[in-house]
Amino acid sequence: MNREQAKKRIDELNKLTEYYAKKYYDDDDPEISDFEYDMLMVELRNLEKEYPEFIKKESLTQHVGGHVKEGFEKVTHEVPLQSLQDIFDFDELKAFDERVRKVLNEEVSYVVETKIDGLSVSLEYEKGIFVRGATRGNGLVGEDVTENLKTVKHIPKILKEPVTITVRGEVFIGKDDFEKMNFEREQNEEPLFANARNAAAGSLRQLDSSITAKRPLDIFIFNVQKSDDIEFKSHYESLVYLEKLGFNVNPVKVPVKTVDEAIKEIEKIGENRDKLSFGIDGAVIKVDNLKQREILGTTYKVPKWAIAYKYPPEQKQTLLKDIVFQVGRTGVITPLAILEPVRVAGSTISKTTLHNEDFIKEKDLRIGDNVIIQKAGDVIPEVVGVVKKSEKERGEKFKMPHVCPVCGALAVRLEGEAATRCIGIECPAKQLQNIIHFASREAMNILGLGDNIIEDLLNRGMIKNIADLYELKQEDLEKLKKNGKKFAKNLYDSIQNSKSNDLYRLITGIGIRNIGVKAAKTLAKHYKNMDNLMNSSIEELIMIDDLGEIMAKSIYEFFAQEQTKNLIQRLKEYGVNMEVIQEEGTDERFNGMTFVLTGSLENYSRKEAEEIIEKFGGKTSSSVSKKTTYVLAGEDAGSKLDKAQSLGITIITEDEFENMIK
Repeated sequence: MNREQAKKRIDELNKLTEYYAKKYYDDDDPEISDFEYDMLMVELRNLEKEYPEFIKKESLTQHVGGHVKEGFEKVTHEVPLQSLQDIFDFDELKAFDERVRKVLNEEVSYVVETKIDGLSVSLEYEKGIFVRGATRGNGLVGEDVTENLKTVKHIPKILKEPVTITVRGEVFIGKDDFEKMNFEREQNEEPLFANARNAAAGSLRQLDSSITAKRPLDIFIFNVQKSDDIEFKSHYESLVYLEKLGFNVNPVKVPVKTVDEAIKEIEKIGENRDKLSFGIDGAVIKVDNLKQREILGTTYKVPKWAIAYKYPPEQKQTLLKDIVFQVGRTGVITPLAILEPVRVAGSTISKTTLHNEDFIKEKDLRIGDNVIIQKAGDVIPEVVGVVKKSEKERGEKFKMPHVCPVCGALAVRLEGEAATRCIGIECPAKQLQNIIHFASREAMNILGLGDNIIEDLLNRGMIKNIADLYELKQEDLEKLKKNGKKFAKNLYDSIQNSKSNDLYRLITGIGIRNIGVKAAKTLAKHYKNMDNLMNSSIEELIMIDDLGEIMAKSIYEFFAQEQTKNLIQRLKEYGVNMEVIQEEGTDERFNGMTFVLTGSLENYSRKEAEEIIEKFGGKTSSSVSKKTTYVLAGEDAGSKLDKAQSLGITIITEDEFENMIK
């Protein structure tokens, strides 16, 4: 990898880690496993080490992830709540031990503890009374969650001695409590929590403490942050003292004299991981002597006297009993593995996504195979491989369906995409998103027909598809809201008014894959009415400027479906306009011209300028070429301006553009 490639990858990794950290820390809604996130951080850390000139101060290698949630008071931590450096093998642990011994130049002992999988908090006590509690936040500033923490079992309100002390702990939900909580949510048809850690974090960060009180939160204390009344010589001594005060201290805390003893304890924890009543995401190794810790010091983000060993994802073997298919709201058909139930990382797995056709073929998965399952980071179950048998012993190779398993319409996979999609416009699995799109501002612009209203109409059985909107009567709509006569009249009028929309809006609204507003306008202008468009061939479509082969194929396959033909026929019967509306004295002053916009315009948004150009018969493009007529350049115009100058393209200012449209 050269310097340019390294810089580009570091930029990519910074964006990825920042996004995933926000989902994890701020939203309590992880999108990838801990293991996958850790691997991104390892890659970023290694690249920054090799190319330090590209390190950004906002990189998550330089600070702790997490922000203060709106609605909570900020708490500045007197002693920062730092993160820990992660390692993934024992060679890295031995290297850590060597660094520590080299700095200290004397004997060193450690304490090995479980790394609790929860949300880190600080608890402040004044003369033995609990006065304030806060989340870690970004390590320096957290959220005041005192009232919520008062509802957590095992957080003492009054200590057994009247000491002034600040401690750090991990709020968590035990394995049995988590399964029970998710079972109850499933019975109540509520969305399930992804894992115990995020359930704990989301519960503790509720603005209403009565909600927190209903969640089975617990805590383990693992550190003294600050003490005004007593000094400790060792970390282990401080943990023993915390237990005497009445704190629920991390139950796994083993003092060891050498790194080899630490490795044995880490292996022991890993072997007994399933037997623990709480989830862990690793083991922590800490220098025990507190004076030695002061000598070793810290970086901005992590202490130099502690490190976290992350266990590899737990894997189990089970039978792939079947592959079934789910159709999502956007029409994506997702294969789902039905498994012989197996317990992995604290929960029973009986099914998991197989993502798409490429994923299955890459791993050569077949029904009847013994497969290897893991819960990377104890979050998302996944199939990572297959236990190979001879070809004769195995079932048939996997084939993706060519028709939708829900509605029977054609299922297609477009070039350059991994997903296979149902293109049936009346597929029940897709109706919510179909109708939302149809009613949207850029499509039929049906004012008042928001997402919640559409969902309500579907749930009540008042509509099943787009065409049913035009069967609704005003008195039907009154049922949706109390005292809803005015609402019903306005919505009814809006639906009726949409019948008069121009053809391009209808083409946009019916949701042809890869066809947005711009392409819809091109099609409407070329074909003039819906019948001409429906009867067009792929060859004809490809010949239209700005339409490529993929778009042409999408249009042709969409209109070849009986569902589409039936829908268009119904819309015609309800009086929905199927033709281009020819405005009197249409101004085509930009006919045959192509504009490219670059930089920031003062009086127009990019979209507004494009609409004006198209209104006068012109076209817009995202790139400069010999076919470009004008480049409209605003402030901070970039490389497009340079290219236009090199090609001799006419460049116009915003003032010149305004003169052209007056």
